[in-house]
Amino acid sequence: MSPTPDRHAEYNKPRLFFLSVIALATAGIGFSIRGDIGGGLRELFDPIDRLHSAEMAAIVLGIVFMGHAVTIAIGSPLLDFLGMGRLLGLSSLCFIAGTLIALFGDQIHAGLPIFWVVWTGMLLIGVGQGLVETVINPLAATLYPDDKTHKLNVLHAWWPGGIIIGGLISLALGYVGAGWQIKMSVVLLPAIIYGALILGTKFPPTERVAAGIPARQMFKELGRPMFIVLWLSMFLTAASELAPGQWVDIALTRTVGMKGIILLIYVSGLMFVMRHFAGTFAHKLSPIGLLWCSCLLASVGLLLLSVANSPITGLLAATVWGVGVCYMWPTMLASASERFPRGGALLIGLMGTAGTLSIKFVLPWMGGIFDMTKIKVAGGETAFKALTGDKLNEVLGIAAQTSFRVVAVLPAILLAVFGAIWLYDKSRGGYKAETIVFGSAKS
Repeated sequence: MSPTPDRHAEYNKPRLFFLSVIALATAGIGFSIRGDIGGGLRELFDPIDRLHSAEMAAIVLGIVFMGHAVTIAIGSPLLDFLGMGRLLGLSSLCFIAGTLIALFGDQIHAGLPIFWVVWTGMLLIGVGQGLVETVINPLAATLYPDDKTHKLNVLHAWWPGGIIIGGLISLALGYVGAGWQIKMSVVLLPAIIYGALILGTKFPPTERVAAGIPARQMFKELGRPMFIVLWLSMFLTAASELAPGQWVDIALTRTVGMKGIILLIYVSGLMFVMRHFAGTFAHKLSPIGLLWCSCLLASVGLLLLSVANSPITGLLAATVWGVGVCYMWPTMLASASERFPRGGALLIGLMGTAGTLSIKFVLPWMGGIFDMTKIKVAGGETAFKALTGDKLNEVLGIAAQTSFRVVAVLPAILLAVFGAIWLYDKSRGGYKAETIVFGSAKS
């Protein structure tokens, strides 16, 4: 395949990629900190409904992903009309406003239950996160059309990079006794920084628009069977990675004897390093082959997390899970973009929508399993309310392990799906990415 002519030489590629990195790192910082404040949110809701406080915490954490998903679904087809710069700037404002609403909800709730005020702030944060995803993925695909899998993985290395930054800061604040509100306020600084950097930066049109492909052709790509399979698969790959990541504070802290956020930081370090080598692995295995191996390790890792009961076993289990989920999100995006380049920002956006929408439902599902199991193991609602001390921790630990074990089935399902696609590609001579050249897509 010959290199695609560089139609974007007039744009400052390093600056645009750097902006994308900072924006995604901001989202990662927020994700990490939210993963560490689950316990604080649960305690906030305990006076409202102690029996279902974990589920309530999971709902407000999960609504971020609903806002994320809906925003990508709406924003992606409008990206070419509204412009990348405007939407990325708006994402900065949403991060700032949503964080402030959640932080000062007790002062501005005006009679509304505090649950719904925090919920609203988290939803707005999700909109900001969705706008980031709406812009940066098609931007990277546009800037580097011949190296999408590698560049998208390098870009998305800064999702775990942000998680590491946010996790370490949150951990440090926790050691000095800072509350969840102080931890959550950390995201304001990077949101302000990348919002300011957008001013004066020129953004290119998307790959599809630059190639002269009409919008109607972009929408036709939605009906291609392989895209539908990849889109449905994205629900499960994203849930395997992100839902457990938001559940570590509530679930793992009691079972492995160390703060769950420490495991999340460790896994994120693995992901940050390994995503820089995605191009090499994808070249040897093909993107779909890489995804098959990822699902195998992710499923095994989640099963191991469900039985881990010490810092050492927790670390080993987190390593297997982390290596498994490392390449899932960016490689899924790259696979869709490389197979269906005429789908433009719409298809990449819908992949992101599927991923974030799945987490909106999986997190409350995990919370529901947690609450149901703790009541069942305790011997009923009345018995659970009476638990204290070590017995309470034991019951909550069993509930946490059960929630991880159930989620392990999600990546296992995809072994059959990706295995079939991998064999199909081999039967046709191997995986071949398509590129847009002068208004047409060819191998």
